[in-house]
Formats: sequence, C-alpha cells, structure tokens
Amino acid sequence: MTLVLGLAAALWGLGWLLGTPLRLRLAMIGLLWAAVVLLNFALPAVHALRQATGGDARVWLVLALVAGLGFGYRVLLGRLKARVATLTPVAARGAFSESELDRYARHILLREIGGPGQRRLKDARVLVVGAGGLGSPVLLYLAAAGVGCIGIIDDDSVDASNLQRQIIHTDQRIGMAKVRSAALAMKALNPHITVRPYQRRLTPEIAAELVADYDLVLDGSDNFDTRYLANRVCVAAGKPLVAAAITQWEGQLSVYDPASGGPCYECVFPVRPAPGMVPTCAEAGVAAPLPGVIGSMMAMEAVKRLTGAGEGLVGRLMIHDALYAETRVIGVKKRADCPVCGGALTPAARLS
Repeated sequence: MTLVLGLAAALWGLGWLLGTPLRLRLAMIGLLWAAVVLLNFALPAVHALRQATGGDARVWLVLALVAGLGFGYRVLLGRLKARVATLTPVAARGAFSESELDRYARHILLREIGGPGQRRLKDARVLVVGAGGLGSPVLLYLAAAGVGCIGIIDDDSVDASNLQRQIIHTDQRIGMAKVRSAALAMKALNPHITVRPYQRRLTPEIAAELVADYDLVLDGSDNFDTRYLANRVCVAAGKPLVAAAITQWEGQLSVYDPASGGPCYECVFPVRPAPGMVPTCAEAGVAAPLPGVIGSMMAMEAVKRLTGAGEGLVGRLMIHDALYAETRVIGVKKRADCPVCGGALTPAARLS
C-alpha cells in the first residue's frame, strides 16, 4: 500500500513541476487507483503484486469514498459562496462592506433572512435591559447577528460571582461597569455595530424617552419592578417586548406585543409574587448554562421579529426545565380587564 501511495505522490509532484493541469493530474491518480483495485480483484490473495498493493480492494474503495466526500464538500462550499454572491441584492451590496458580506454570509444564505433581512437587522435599534446572565448571550448574539444599534441599560458592576454564568464579562474586568464591559466584548466581536451603554437603572423618569428611541426591547432583568415597568412602557409606546426569567434550573420566555393581538406581561402575570416567594439567583442559585440557553432563545426571537422570519412567541409562553431536559409551550391570552393593555388606562396613565 505504501508503494502505491508513494507512486501517487510522485505522479502528483511530477505533474505539478511540469505544470500539468489539475484535471489531468487527478485523472492520472484515478487511473492508478482503478488499476490497483482491478489487480486486487483479479489476482489471488497470495499473489505478491496484490500483497504489495494492499491485498484488499475494499481498502482502496473506502479511501476513494473518503476522498470523494472531501472533494464533494469543497465543491459544495464553492457553490455556496457563489450563491451568496448571486442572492445578495444590489441594494444590499451597496449597504454592506465586503467584510460585512463575508461576516453575514450564513444569514444571507437563509431563505427566511437573505439580504433584505440582514439589511433590516443592520437598520434595527434594540434595547437590552440588564447585562447579566440573560443579557450576556443576548448581547453577544445580537452583536454577532449584525443588529446595527444596541442599547444596554444596567447600573451594576462586574463581580467575581457573576463570572460563573455571565459570559460577556471577564476576570480582568471585575469592578468595571457591566455596560462598559459588555460594550467592549460586543465591539471586539463585531466592530460594525453601534453600542449605547447606559450605566443606570431603568426608572419611570427615563423609561418612556429611552424606549421611544428603539424598535424592540429585550428584558433580562432580575427584579419584578423593572419587569413591570418595562412592560408598561413598551405597551404605551407600542413596542414589542421579549422578556424572560430564570431561577435555579428553570427558565421562561415569551414575546409580549398587544399591538399584534397578543397579551402583555401583566396579562400573564397580573399579580406579582409576595416578597420571598420567588428567590433571586443570589438567594437560590442558578445552573451556569441556563441563562445561556434562555438568553440565546431571546436573541433568536429578536432576530425572527426583526427579519419577519418564522413564528414568534407572541401569545405563547415557553417553559424550560433544564434539570429534566423538558421544554413545553403553553398558550397565553390577552385579558380584557388588564390595567396595562386592556384599555382601562390612557397611555400616559399606564406609566404612572
């Protein structure tokens, strides 16, 4: 077998030195392979020539299969690259640099996103509330996906206890404001985006003005005051809200958008739990990958919403139990008597 491989290498090297076309060199290797396979089929098992060429035709057949798969992959990859160039509209070519086209090629290949969808991502403005466990994967994936402008609001600083799950931060940035740490990671991942850090808490005094400047809000906060505030502001502004929560091994996620006929957050959770009934991650603990799972799903809902791809979670609540690897989705409905989106209050009153 070594003899045959050496002969093949010699033929290939000689052809390369003489400038023989690639197809001709491949043809010579193919003829050598066919001769070896024929010898292994035709000669007796004990024949010296058969032994010198491997002794079993199946070895060469498997080798040919592996080589064929590799060659096929290379051809397919070349065709995919050509397809990206063909499918990308002229308008998108003008809007994106060559670096961006390479970066977003896998998105552009998707029929549901394509060039127009990637353009919508580039033009989008998304506000993310919280740069912690849920915010970390959300911010990284929105940045990687090419969302043009991403706002981050959080008043906390990076602590060593965060690093078990908040993957956007690093040990070297302990003590740094989370919004600044997140912005550094996002710009390092994708320099083509704009990041707006707000180092403060989301409060009623600033919420309405802040949300008005964005197309979509993602809430990954860890307290009910912020969740209910984000919901009220989004309803008043007619902006969709992707909101999630996690604790220990479980997480939940939905898209709240009364303007599309779905419920708001307060429709689904009209009464906030009594103090101590829902412990925080600091009190009850949380499995490290859980915020990555739920936060990535939040980012996926955002990408779908911004591009119009697929079916989102409006009117549906996803519940994930990581401990037993179970995920279920239940229907949720708008409440006619909801004080936030049921028409009982004017938009101005909803913020009070």
